[in-house]
Amino acid sequence: MTNKMPSKVQIPEIRCEVLGYTGFISLNRPKALNALSLPMIRALMAQLLAWKVDATVKQVAIRGMSKPTAEGLDVPFGNFSAGGDIRFFHQAIQIGNPELEDFFTEEYALNHLIANYPKPYIAFMDGLVFGGGMGISQGASHRIVTERTKIAMPETGIGLFPDVGGGYFLSRCPGFVGEYLALTGVQIGADEAIAYGLADIKVSSDALAAFWESLGSQNVTENAINSIAAKAINTPATAENNAKIDTYFSLATVSQIIAALEASNQAWELQTVATLRSRSPLMLHVVLEQIRRGRHLNLAQNLQMERGMVRHCFYTAHLGRFGNASETVEGIRALAVDKDHAPRWNPSQINEVTNDMVAPFFVSPWPDAAHPLAHLV
Repeated sequence: MTNKMPSKVQIPEIRCEVLGYTGFISLNRPKALNALSLPMIRALMAQLLAWKVDATVKQVAIRGMSKPTAEGLDVPFGNFSAGGDIRFFHQAIQIGNPELEDFFTEEYALNHLIANYPKPYIAFMDGLVFGGGMGISQGASHRIVTERTKIAMPETGIGLFPDVGGGYFLSRCPGFVGEYLALTGVQIGADEAIAYGLADIKVSSDALAAFWESLGSQNVTENAINSIAAKAINTPATAENNAKIDTYFSLATVSQIIAALEASNQAWELQTVATLRSRSPLMLHVVLEQIRRGRHLNLAQNLQMERGMVRHCFYTAHLGRFGNASETVEGIRALAVDKDHAPRWNPSQINEVTNDMVAPFFVSPWPDAAHPLAHLV
């Protein structure tokens, strides 16, 4: 490759360079599964804004790095990103760190920038692609997956909701798949991701390095992209259980979904209901409403709605719950801090959740003009 140029934006967790006509971004926090920190979000935003107006950069490619070998050599493809840095969320709420608010405002603005980027943005979605990893890949013009790809929006398991635009991209999955993925948080592979409209091209993980290299050696953007598409694995994009998903997850309420699943003695239904019963009852109701509202909103409106929702998750004023008493902080505690995997959900039962508990999540904490994402359109 030629014309190698270092990026102006450099932090250890984000490696950026320009090769040929391509701006390359490597997420380099492999010990944390490339979970996004606030400095990483800021570095990504700064670099993408710089390349947006740089005429020498014709396209952008992004990947996640794996842990170095025992000899200290880089492993160029690993988990894309396991989401946001939830341990930071937990720590920040303990000390009242205002950067918790900055994190979500700046992350959602980054998601919006990527979805509206004027140049091809190619996401190499290898390995784990969870939560915030979906936020920096779903807006891509080209979403590449492999046989190692595992996609999920697992936020109901930590008392949160599928944010980063999840209300937008999940609600646009076929049928009622969006409700299913959002409520259960289950993992799906490459074929399902393509079938559900969450990925575009499947390639072998063994071919990723060559594809990445080829992007830096091509002079014309379209040639580089076509070289990827030409070598894609042409397997039918299929997904199992679509009919069942539509049957159950089209129902009007979480309680109805649960009751219908429990009325069956089939394995898929029993596994699905067991998963749902392990999630936050409160957030199951909130998430169902989120997805159904999201179908009628554009991306900017979804992100604005979700920015208000996430404030309510940490400062749930209408329930008198703040910080450690909030559903989200309790969920993070159980999963990532104490790791007892025994969250004390409140309410503890799905049938105890009322509309009065759910509706305020969708009331903006700010006047329209003061909304931190008011500038998004």
